Amino acid sequence: MLRRRLMFSAALVAAFAGLASVPAAAAGPAVSPGHGVAAATGVNPGKGGSRPGGKTVSSPADRTVVTPGTRSGGTARAQGAQGAQTNPYLAIDLEASTPTAHSIDLTTRVSSEVADLDITIAWGDGSSDKVTASSTGYDRRNTQHTYAAVGSYTVTVTVKDTTNGAEAVNRLDFVTSGSEYTAHAPTRLLDTRAGLGAAQAKVAGRGSVVLKVAGAATIPAGVTEVVLNVTATNAAGAGHVVVQPDKDGFETGSNLNYAPGQTVANQVIVPVAKDGSVHLINGGWDSVDLIADVTGYFTASVASGYTTLNPVRAVDTREGIGTAKGQVAGYGTFGVDMAGRGGVPKGVTAVALNLTVTNPRAAGHLTAYPSGQAAPSTSSVNFAAGQTVSNAVIVPVGPDGKITIRNGSWDRADVVADVVGYYSTDSRAALVCLGGPYRVMDTRIDSWGRKAGPVPGRTMLPVQFDADTTNSDIDGWVLNTTVTNTKEAGFLSVTADPNTWPDYRNGTAVTPQRPVSSSVNWTAGATVPNLVQTSGGKGGVIDFWNQGWQDIDMIVDLIAWYQTS
Repeated sequence: MLRRRLMFSAALVAAFAGLASVPAAAAGPAVSPGHGVAAATGVNPGKGGSRPGGKTVSSPADRTVVTPGTRSGGTARAQGAQGAQTNPYLAIDLEASTPTAHSIDLTTRVSSEVADLDITIAWGDGSSDKVTASSTGYDRRNTQHTYAAVGSYTVTVTVKDTTNGAEAVNRLDFVTSGSEYTAHAPTRLLDTRAGLGAAQAKVAGRGSVVLKVAGAATIPAGVTEVVLNVTATNAAGAGHVVVQPDKDGFETGSNLNYAPGQTVANQVIVPVAKDGSVHLINGGWDSVDLIADVTGYFTASVASGYTTLNPVRAVDTREGIGTAKGQVAGYGTFGVDMAGRGGVPKGVTAVALNLTVTNPRAAGHLTAYPSGQAAPSTSSVNFAAGQTVSNAVIVPVGPDGKITIRNGSWDRADVVADVVGYYSTDSRAALVCLGGPYRVMDTRIDSWGRKAGPVPGRTMLPVQFDADTTNSDIDGWVLNTTVTNTKEAGFLSVTADPNTWPDYRNGTAVTPQRPVSSSVNWTAGATVPNLVQTSGGKGGVIDFWNQGWQDIDMIVDLIAWYQTS
């Protein structure tokens, strides 16, 4: 388990996972005046606890290699290891875990017949720690180390018996839990309608499809996580989709919700199984076609880290922001300067956007892709006539610092894009991904510090995601945020809170400024999910703004986080 501070309610983990949705109609992402703060709630009330996930590796004592001391020659056995007659019990047992994206927590257990031992831990990055043990028989200690870069390291522990001159060595291969991003040209990997990536058949109710991603397109064999835009279409009934490395354990979260006949997409960041595959699970009772387009992947090696931004509106065709004012013509395209605008520096490899279509005159889709390339046969946002719908996208940036957005409908539509972050070789925050959607909040049931009940209209719900801190090392949180039980059109904004959690407990929190961005758009009766990447600010607190005038229920599944340490 990762020795961090986030604690989740068991009741929330067991919460209802799948939510059916119905087609939505127009609901503009504009902001109107209003105020109010709903009762604050914490996913992590108090100190202690641990985040779910994590990994442990070990090198047992029988792998210890011992060089005999000077008092006698020959060799002897020490717990199955090669040993020295001068210290027959000299051996080293190693175990390591991943407390943060860049760090290692190493447990060393040294058995010895004598007390005076010099212990050296070489971390594999050119640095080392040295300690002296003075207890006879057994020495156990925990030592932490933070690497400057994610990657694979060989940790070497050397123990010297200063009395007899014997020396023991054991080694452990360690891979950081953090991964960095590599952009990939938008490419379709799965389409069950055409037999691409899987059999040409709908995915049966409660069934799944296995998609091999490692080795597909230009995705390498060592991929740790993949970024997919997953689309459900031709659904025979309502349901939801879960994307994760294996088939089991999908009862506590969801990535995508769909209604009969609806075509709906959502971005997914998912760990890749050891065999290079991911599972797309149909949580509904009826069959559905599934499509998956890749736009990037993560590996445990140096590439591009992440930097979160307060949402910045980069494009609004209704106002002429980022492009010409006026609806985008059917099958029309336009370029958007990303590098050097809105906090995005030059030289970035990709940008994280919330892409919204509104006022479309006919059904269709939007596609966002790097400049200088032909339009790919992929989609970023799917929509029906008159619908306002958003989808999170990670878009590779072209050499000129631009991206291109294409209207895949035959008729006109307005386009809105909010920048929420970027990837670059200068960014340090690395991704730590869970094994699948992990439910942390459902307003329909009791949660930490908050009784069950909807989020009132025109209010903000602050939620604690990190411990009581004023300097959170989490640069960004990746959440699948779902809105349901809607009574009329509205939209949700998700942003970092400027306060710390003690500020809320002490009644000294200031009211955050109402944002002008949108994360999820809905209409009456709709259930709408969207992936949200957001900072939690200095205190690890995230604000969920119900910008509509009526109450809503909200479900939040934790997917991953970006960590600087």
